[in-house]
Amino acid sequence: MREELLVVVKGGGDMATGAAHRLYRVGMRVVITELPQPTVIRRPVAFASAVLQGEITVEGVTARLADNPVQAMALLDEGIIPVLVDPEARVVHEWQPDVVVDAIVAKRNLGTRITDAPIVIALGPGFTAGVDCHAVVETQRGHFLGRVITEGQAAPNTGIPGAVQGYTEERVIRAPCAGTFRGERRIGDRVEAGQMVARVDGEPVTARISGVLRGLLADGLLVHTGMKVGDVDPRGVVEHCFTISDKARAVGGGVLEAILWLRRQWNQ
Repeated sequence: MREELLVVVKGGGDMATGAAHRLYRVGMRVVITELPQPTVIRRPVAFASAVLQGEITVEGVTARLADNPVQAMALLDEGIIPVLVDPEARVVHEWQPDVVVDAIVAKRNLGTRITDAPIVIALGPGFTAGVDCHAVVETQRGHFLGRVITEGQAAPNTGIPGAVQGYTEERVIRAPCAGTFRGERRIGDRVEAGQMVARVDGEPVTARISGVLRGLLADGLLVHTGMKVGDVDPRGVVEHCFTISDKARAVGGGVLEAILWLRRQWNQ
């Protein structure tokens, strides 16, 4: 197997970053495509943050915003993960990479096709292995988290976040109205239930449980009513806010397994 496979990861959120980080660490050349204003919550551990701040380093791996595909290729040669503002992932057709990973986790397919690359992998529900992609990686917390599915689909979206210390939806902070988001607290801060953590056009945004503010949307972004704008970790470990999560690592391991397994099958 050729070690330096070229991989385009669609999306740069915390789950995508868990996968990209693992692929980079084993020697693959990873490029990330993102929106011009990514609505990423866990910003310290999301390569998408490079769009907002120019560069970010997550656990020793650096990603940097690239202005165009030529600059992105130069960054690859420097050992840096390039992040391209490319909502339609046009670079996939321009570069014809070895692998495409749809890590948007939109719970539906936004345009990925099994013909996009020799290996196409998708995260979570909304995809059918063998139809939209070659493999699906399970993203639902529980026994099958990180499992590589080569026939069929991942578990359907329940709309309920996975339980952490018995808390599910309560962990999520949502916008009370539509408007412009402004944070009042910082990721890593300890917060109490009912405490204000942000505002949307002056309306207070509050935490529903006590714990550590693990994620918070970037200032200045437009939000809609009920949109997820942050989350609280009831375990209260500040270090967890700035390191890749157990879930993202498990999913990233599934992506790596899928790539290696599919290459092995085709090379037999």
